[in-house]
Amino acid sequence: MADTRFLLVGLGNPGREYHLTRHNIGFLFLDFLAESSGCCIDTQKMQGLYCQKQAFGSQVIFLKPQTYMNRSGQSVRAFIDYFKISLQRLLVLHDDIDLDPGRIKIVSKGGAGGHNGIRSIGQHLGTFDFARMKIGVGRPTVDEQGQGQPVDRFVLSRMGDEELALFEHRRPLVRQAVELFTAHGIERSMNQINGRT
Repeated sequence: MADTRFLLVGLGNPGREYHLTRHNIGFLFLDFLAESSGCCIDTQKMQGLYCQKQAFGSQVIFLKPQTYMNRSGQSVRAFIDYFKISLQRLLVLHDDIDLDPGRIKIVSKGGAGGHNGIRSIGQHLGTFDFARMKIGVGRPTVDEQGQGQPVDRFVLSRMGDEELALFEHRRPLVRQAVELFTAHGIERSMNQINGRT
């Protein structure tokens, strides 16, 4: 029998050197969601750091895989199996370079879109039919010759003060998206959040 808990997963890389990088935006927002719910993500289990708490009207597990991004699926699959969580109750928060910085988009499924964390989760679950919250970080700027910082270096670079301020401003929208997801499902969350600027 499936568990009635929700599993919220934030993607990122462990270690101080990755803190506040664009690729760790999933960690950043998951920490906010957990802390604002009175939960500290500090318990080690199945290659992840997690906590669980009554939040958003439901019992919620907040998970930060500690496997590095390209093996995130190992920890996610272990939690889903251990707690018997339905894939309809899984929401993964991650960075997206194809969205403008600060843009929030909720999707019910889809391919990996070049994101190694999402690819790993899909491979370990055997499906890409799970909900994601895409958090736009944009792409590196290019000069007149079309030269710019490589994407992999860009997402692993620390965000500037303006970016951090923008994402702090986005916290209420992210919280609202999760509240809608847990209370009413993915369709309501997509309909009310996508398109908001």
